[in-house]
Amino acid sequence: MSDNKKLVKLPPKREKVETIEILRQLSKSSNSLGELKGIAKTIPNQEMLINAVVLQEAKDSSEIENIITTQDELYKALATNTKQPTQIKEVINYRSAIFSGFELMKKQGFLKLKDIETIQKTIIENNAGIRSMAGTVLKNDKTGKIVYTPPQEKDEILDLLGNFLEHFNVKQNDLNPLINLAILHYQFESIHPFYDGNGRTGRILNILYLIINDLLDIPIVYLSSYINENKADYYRLLNTVNNTNEWSEYIIYMLKAVEVTSNRTIEKINSIKILLDETILFAQEKEPKIYRKELIELLFEQPYSKIEFVVERLNVERKAASRYLKKMEEIGILASQKIGRENVYVNTKLIEILKKH
Repeated sequence: MSDNKKLVKLPPKREKVETIEILRQLSKSSNSLGELKGIAKTIPNQEMLINAVVLQEAKDSSEIENIITTQDELYKALATNTKQPTQIKEVINYRSAIFSGFELMKKQGFLKLKDIETIQKTIIENNAGIRSMAGTVLKNDKTGKIVYTPPQEKDEILDLLGNFLEHFNVKQNDLNPLINLAILHYQFESIHPFYDGNGRTGRILNILYLIINDLLDIPIVYLSSYINENKADYYRLLNTVNNTNEWSEYIIYMLKAVEVTSNRTIEKINSIKILLDETILFAQEKEPKIYRKELIELLFEQPYSKIEFVVERLNVERKAASRYLKKMEEIGILASQKIGRENVYVNTKLIEILKKH
């Protein structure tokens, strides 16, 4: 992104964003996303799927900002009450921001400026809000060279955000929403409205946009893993749009991200479904006296489970809950770990599936 060009309001010229190459990639991306939406409906317990995919996204999106954690650390953090390092806390905050954004979309079906501020505040845990002081610039990490100067005046930032929300909330004539998703993502990152958390907030807005446009019912496709793997191209292409007003390569990149991540999530869902069915049959066969479908579903919703989770879900005494978990460990469905003073029971086969991209 060049350091002195004034950011132009949406929309860009139509011929810039609907090239033959873009439309060719759009067809593949739309097919993959449509297939994912259909397959997701076949999982009986949606919570199970959302929990699994959202935590992966929280990890990957934070990693783009060099906040590095492992999935094991995150599941342990969710399952125990121990004090967490800042990096893990920020990833858990990101997860909370996705869930609150999703609930908001279901309830009101559109986004207001204060909703975007709430999402960012949830991630960062400060009250700084929209930038009001000049001086924010984006620099190359290695050279220190300024690569982009976002809008500096608060009035201009608010004006551009108003324009952004208009294009976020209202269908843009017959422009395909996946193309508009790429345009909106570029625009939000270029406005750079906050002192911190712009990238992560923008990536949550991506998923909310897919839901508001009925391309997905639940928040289960995220572009962060693809961006992580192709990070240099991501920043290069954002720069290209800013410097040259050439959109094609950037939009194709974002559409490709939708296709690749949709296909990966389809694979993940299929693997989870197979494992769930196998686990149900195995538990019925080995421990018919204590088998309950709700118990197995809980172990898939919470891959790191503990006695309290079982007490709450199955409405049983602690003694019974402890017996259920120990029996599941004896037959090899779970493996126990001591974390601090607590015993946590891990669905190891599910964790292996979730770790795969």
